[in-house]
Amino acid sequence: MEQRVAFVQAARAEGANVRGLCRAYGISWTTGYKWLGRAAASGEAGLHARSRRPRRSPGQTPGMVEQAVVEVRHAHPCWGGRKIHHVLKRAGISPLPHPNTITDILHRHGLIEAEASAQHRPFQRFERAVANELWQMDFKGHFPVGSARCHPLTVVDDHSRFAIALVACADQRRASVQPALIAAFRAYGLPEGILVDNGPPWGKDFEHRHTKLTAWLMQLGIAPHHGRPYHPQTRGKNERFNGTLQREVIAQQSFRDLSQVQRCFDAWRQVYNHERPHQAIGDLPPASRFHPAPREFPETLAPIGYEPDCLVRKVQNDGRISFMNRNLFVSNAFAGKPVGLKPTERDGVYDVLFCTFKVGTLEFAKPNEHED
Repeated sequence: MEQRVAFVQAARAEGANVRGLCRAYGISWTTGYKWLGRAAASGEAGLHARSRRPRRSPGQTPGMVEQAVVEVRHAHPCWGGRKIHHVLKRAGISPLPHPNTITDILHRHGLIEAEASAQHRPFQRFERAVANELWQMDFKGHFPVGSARCHPLTVVDDHSRFAIALVACADQRRASVQPALIAAFRAYGLPEGILVDNGPPWGKDFEHRHTKLTAWLMQLGIAPHHGRPYHPQTRGKNERFNGTLQREVIAQQSFRDLSQVQRCFDAWRQVYNHERPHQAIGDLPPASRFHPAPREFPETLAPIGYEPDCLVRKVQNDGRISFMNRNLFVSNAFAGKPVGLKPTERDGVYDVLFCTFKVGTLEFAKPNEHED
């Protein structure tokens, strides 16, 4: 301020060289004449620094739109600019702010952390061509509920990302999984296959993949698929769903009992399926790409039958069958059920079938032609 006042006084002196003074004070001549003009109009008060904020901001987000952004964020604390953009678009908000603008609004209101808006490295996605071609099923990691623990059972459609089932289970046993699947089958029909890992209750280990649960699925005409051991990315869509569930529901509150957990799960699953934009499917909600399967759940299982060229053997309680005067182990999963032995093009080799699914191979060595 002192420099500006001194410059103006010197420039007003008789015979002063304004441009020379500008060089002496280290300012441009346009700045010098600007100071002189302000001093002439308002005296020394006109030399005070002025705000550079523009008088008009035609591109500024209207207050009502900014408030809508904040309201969506408060309702869904884990949603970022991209998802909120598509929610506002569906709601007909105008003018519709760009996702980056929404992110800036969230920053201004202290609703997002800098690291949370970092860009992730793009990756290639794979998905089934139609809904119900494959479901992915898994138990998300358990968490405490009062004095007990909750084991969330999650089932996601591979094509649409639709959350088929989200159940707060007290354990990871077949007695908990099967009723949940029956409810899902009654609501959405039967998928062609279900992808699971190699652990209980849908597998014992990589070598012994079949259990009573997978046997039941095969009787329903559903192919059980097991992911590669130690490769959870095989079930990537289910893993991503579990991560979203953790961030948007489980990490947001504590729970008294499993009933409260299930109520929260039911409410959130409705939002996830019908409202929440999913980036992997063009920021549409999963329900927009999902439809029930054409095959309905049969309340009574049909008898197991095989083609005439199959040799039928009943699996005993120890998981073995009797064939060619031998007791051969097949699987405890099929105890009390018939399996079919279908001859192959190779002599002495039989495919072991359960219902329509190949579950193993039996190979009998040829006798040694040089033996007496």
